[in-house]
Amino acid sequence: MTPLLRAEDLRVAFPARSGVTEAVRGVNFEIGREKVGLVGESGSGKSTIGRALLRLAPGIVSARRLEFAGTDILRASEAEIRRLRGRRISMILQDPRFSLNPVMTVGRQVAETWRAHFQGTDSEARQHARAMLESCGLRDWRRISAAFPHQLSGGEGQRAMIAMMLVAEPDLLIADEPTSALDVTVRIQVLSVLDELVRRRGMGLLFISHDLRLVASFCDLVLVLYGGRILESLPANEIARHPYTRALWAAQPELNVPRPMLPVVPRDPAWLSP
Repeated sequence: MTPLLRAEDLRVAFPARSGVTEAVRGVNFEIGREKVGLVGESGSGKSTIGRALLRLAPGIVSARRLEFAGTDILRASEAEIRRLRGRRISMILQDPRFSLNPVMTVGRQVAETWRAHFQGTDSEARQHARAMLESCGLRDWRRISAAFPHQLSGGEGQRAMIAMMLVAEPDLLIADEPTSALDVTVRIQVLSVLDELVRRRGMGLLFISHDLRLVASFCDLVLVLYGGRILESLPANEIARHPYTRALWAAQPELNVPRPMLPVVPRDPAWLSP
């Protein structure tokens, strides 16, 4: 099966007075119509990779190949990229407080996303917005639709953001910590929506998370990132081989196994070598 997205030698660098810092260092991966998890510690480059795929990373992005469904992302025109964003590739951002428009109601924002990519009436746009808000666990859709982002709780805002990114039913969804502010029940609902879209529409999913256990149970493939490099790529049902991945597993707390102290994740400079 032909993958939706291919990245070869993807790099993101940030210039500064003291020199250039590479945040992403030559990563290679493919995403098909499957669920791919990207895990690693804070600062490892996970969100930077997600933004680079949409040409939203603020640094200098380069790659030997960065292609989505036959489109060269780095060489595409701004008009081509705008047609991709939201309709064919969407990204759920981490914090809705900085991602939703503060002066527009939530319902209008979700409906506007649908109208930007489909021909239809305002009534049809509102119907699609309502259906997606309900699918993301927001049953009180009238109140949510009429509310401004600052009037919602953190969990409600995050679910509204998820609805806005899913309403156009993209081919590839980049989900950056989409369930971090949700309680367990709503998290299950949102993961169910994502899983159903992948299965029903054949959508690809890049699931960015700190939660290795969640990624291993939800995704088909796991990419382990450290210092801007992918140290290990393995099917979710396989046992980790790299010492860094094994250390991440060991550092996770377990309710039924109390420990006075969690182990420290080791660091090896050789892991950053090509």
